[in-house]
Order: sequence, then C-alpha cells, then structure tokens
Amino acid sequence: MEPTYIAAIEIGSSHIRAAVGMVDESGTLSVLGVEEECAIDAVRYGGIQNVEEVSNRINKLKLKLENHQTIHPRKIKAVYAALGGRSTMGSPAQVERIYNDETEITADVLRQLTDEARVQGFSDRTVVEVLPSQFVVDNLESTNPRGSFGREIRADFNLVTCRPLMHRNLIRAISDRQQIAIKGIFVRQNALADLVLTSDEKKLGCMLVDFGAETTTVSVYKNGFLKYFATLPVGSRCITRDIMTLGYTEEKAEEIKRNIGDASSTDISVNRKHDFDGDAAEVNNYVRARAGEIAANILEQPKYAGYSLPNDLPGGIILVGGGTHLRGFAQLIQQPGSVKVRLGGLPGSIRVADPRLQRIDTLDVISILNAAARAPQECTELPEPVSMAVPSGEDDDDDGPGHLPRKGRDKKKNKEKEKGGSAVDKFMGRLSKWFQEPDDSDE
Repeated sequence: MEPTYIAAIEIGSSHIRAAVGMVDESGTLSVLGVEEECAIDAVRYGGIQNVEEVSNRINKLKLKLENHQTIHPRKIKAVYAALGGRSTMGSPAQVERIYNDETEITADVLRQLTDEARVQGFSDRTVVEVLPSQFVVDNLESTNPRGSFGREIRADFNLVTCRPLMHRNLIRAISDRQQIAIKGIFVRQNALADLVLTSDEKKLGCMLVDFGAETTTVSVYKNGFLKYFATLPVGSRCITRDIMTLGYTEEKAEEIKRNIGDASSTDISVNRKHDFDGDAAEVNNYVRARAGEIAANILEQPKYAGYSLPNDLPGGIILVGGGTHLRGFAQLIQQPGSVKVRLGGLPGSIRVADPRLQRIDTLDVISILNAAARAPQECTELPEPVSMAVPSGEDDDDDGPGHLPRKGRDKKKNKEKEKGGSAVDKFMGRLSKWFQEPDDSDE
C-alpha cells in the first residue's frame, strides 16, 4: 500500500499555519513540513475578518509547502481545516430511547442518537461536532454501550457550535478563493485533546487549556468523555497590549513580553540578559496582573462543569498554545490548589522530520493532521490520498484533483467505486453533509 499524503490548515488569531504529513502503511503519521504566515489584522478572536487577506496568505503557505524537497512536485489540491475561536462553544443535548423488549445497542442505534442530538442545535448556530458525554443503559452508566442490550438508553452529548459566518468565511477563504477542496473540518480544541491527552488523563479527569493570542479555550474531560467546553475572549495579546501602554509598539511590547515577562516572579535580573533599558519591575506588574486575571478565569471553569480542582480532576491541567511560552504561567496556574500542571507535547508515535517542529506552538496544525490520519481509520481502512496531487500531465494514471496517481489498484478497489465508493468515501460524504451550512443569512 502506497503512503497517503494529507495537508492541513489552521487559522489562529496571530498566525495561519499549514502543514503536510504522510501516513505510511502501518498508520504512522510523519510531519513533512509546517509553514506559517502572520494573521494580525486579518483574523480576530480566531475568526476570519478579512477573507481576501487570509486567502492570499493561504496561497503563500501553499506555495511554500509545495516547494519543500519532501513534497515537490506534488500540488496541494485539498486540505483538512481547523475551526476554533471565540464563537465556538459546547452545549448539552440529551436523547432517550425506550424499547418494548430488550434491544441490542448497535452502531446504527448510536448513530441515530447522534443525529437526533444534532438537530437540537440552535437555529442561529452551526453544529460542527457532536461528542458523547455519557451513556446510560437501563440505569447503568456505560462508557461503551455498543453491543450491550437494554430497554432504555439515554445519551448525553456536547454539541460544539459556532457562528454561521465564522464557518462560511472559512470555506470562502479556502475553497471559494483558492479552489482548494476542504475534505473535513475539525474543532481545533478537540483535535488537540486527541493529540496531547492520554487515555488515563481523560478517564481520571483533566482540563485542557489552549492559551492563544486572543482566546483561551478550556475543555474538561471525565470518565473518558468531554464534559465541558468553553472559549474565553482573553489571550496572551491582552498582556502585550497592557505593555503597550508604557509607550511601546505592539511588536516591541511582544518582544519585551517574551524576553523579560514573568507571570509569577518579581526577580528582575532577567532584564540584564536582554539589554532591556526600561523598568522591568513596572513591565512585570502589568504582566502579573493580566496573567493572574487570565489564570483566575481558567481555574473557575471546572466549577461550571460541576467539578473541583484537584479532587475531581486528578489528571491535572494540560497547557497548550503560544501563550504558554510566558515565563511563570504554568507555576501561576499550579499555585492556587497545588494542581498538577504539564505542557502538552507531541506523542512519540508521530514522526517529525524537522526537530524545530517540536515547538509547542506547532501542535495546533499538527493536531489537524493527526485527526485527519485517524478519522478514516475509524472506517477500518487507510484513507485514499485525498490531499495532494502530482501536477497534471506528469502521470497518465492521475485520478484528478485531490488524489495521488496510484498504479495497479486491485480489482477490489475498483468494485468498491462501482458500488458507490469505499468506506472512506462514504465517511467523507458524511463529513460534507455534517458541515453543510443551510442558513446563508448574514450576521
């Protein structure tokens, strides 16, 4: 089986990142390249404000990646995209079924419950993902009800939704302007959770914090399921803007924050190493005040989910996002309740060609590659190469946009196509239906 190439785009408040990965025959993901463009003034709070500017920067990223030695001469014609930002939120939904006789809980039953939960979404919001929160069969909680029998089943879900305009602008910037097909859309925070959280942390109970430039997203997991999801309209840029009040430009304030900013210490000796001629103590008064406010908001979130730290969430707090680079922020989060805190990182199962890509701020786009690599495997087979293509004319066996040429496909694959597509094709078809936006009214 030939390797599968996949591409991903992640649009954040301070950056737009694109990446290309390869999935080999064993299912192992290798990250071949990651490129980045500035998103300031084109994206606000994780949502696209200027479609034209974002589209132009996506085109630049596409050209950069296509020139990578490990990718050339393939062309990117399809991607998986991340969705996040201030307007994303989780809302509870509950579905119940009562049967006359004992009935087996099959995959079809669970799919029907999911579809019923989906239609409970708000009319003015787009449902992006439907995630299970709890299953109860005949009054007994079950983490995996498939294959069990019962007369009553209750399913609790988290509906992750966003504003329709946010969803439409994502499609406009990628598909409409750049003619790049979107093969799937993943909620960034959930993709990050699948990448950096261990199964034990999810079972015991933990909180994932994505501390970004203009938003901070918090997810609470317990018993293996997502229990709470919220996006706070605060981020590390709030600290930068506070430093700007001392008479610095945003670029200089960002540099000062990175070099001498400290969220938990009053030690000013660090300013000598960076030749800072200003008042480091004054700068860090602003840093600690704003970082303390952000930390306090983060630590309040488990209470809204009905949990307390650290007793109910012994898995602790896992930090990701560019804001976690702020010196002392992890210690600031840890101090109030002596809760366990760690920085999220890439698992050893993912290969990275360039060691520089191990940085914590590349996790977001790599998490989308990981989600794309995992999703088709849920259909029991490896995906067709849907995200890259060799330029037309270079191979007579080219399958068209979004596919790598593959010679000698066996008859089984051809028969699957004649019958309406493989399991992966059907999975992708369902994805397109999930993310279709019926409401075209402007906001």
